Amino acid sequence: MNAPVRSIAQTNDGVTVTSDAGVWTAAWAVVATAPPMAARISYTPPMPPRRDAFTQRMPMGSIIKVHVAYETPFWRAKGLSGSILSDRTATGLWMDHSIPGVETGGMVGFFGGGHAQAWAERSPEERRARVLEDLATYLGPEANKPTEYVERSWPAAPWQRGAYWAMPTPGALTAFGPALREPVGRIHWAGTETADANIGYLDGAIQSGERVAGDIVNHL
Repeated sequence: MNAPVRSIAQTNDGVTVTSDAGVWTAAWAVVATAPPMAARISYTPPMPPRRDAFTQRMPMGSIIKVHVAYETPFWRAKGLSGSILSDRTATGLWMDHSIPGVETGGMVGFFGGGHAQAWAERSPEERRARVLEDLATYLGPEANKPTEYVERSWPAAPWQRGAYWAMPTPGALTAFGPALREPVGRIHWAGTETADANIGYLDGAIQSGERVAGDIVNHL
């Protein structure tokens, strides 16, 4: 933890991983970050052209996730479900996130795509004001009185730079697809983007870890 990897060097005998917290050596390395973030690591020798070309064509998605808490799920008294899908506002997807059996209410929503890209560079205060304005559009003026507001601007997060996963551009998989999982010497690739199913979710990440662990065991 708190040890961002800056470089990975490999020889025929093993790998050397250099981070802000120290240097480690091992027989094999598994890189489990999203492909565009993995590309920011310096490799010796450099990555093969196909792997490098692929990571250039797999950018992160753009999402800002927001949780807003209220004293009660007031929208239910109006006969509203709390499920919102609209293109009228900057935040167009919302869901009732209230906990069953608890009096308080909650909504979870998103700035997505172009809206996330635009609002990631605005201040948290500006985003909060816009979120409450959007919610009031659908739920009424009570939405302007939250008890708590929490957000995560994934495009601005230094070790993710987007969410929820990296997406290949048109033609990238056709031209460079095998490079997504194909090991480079003693370096193997994991992470949710490399899963067979449920890409972008924890289940996909677990699948990828099991796959890579099996591959490395076969080398031993």
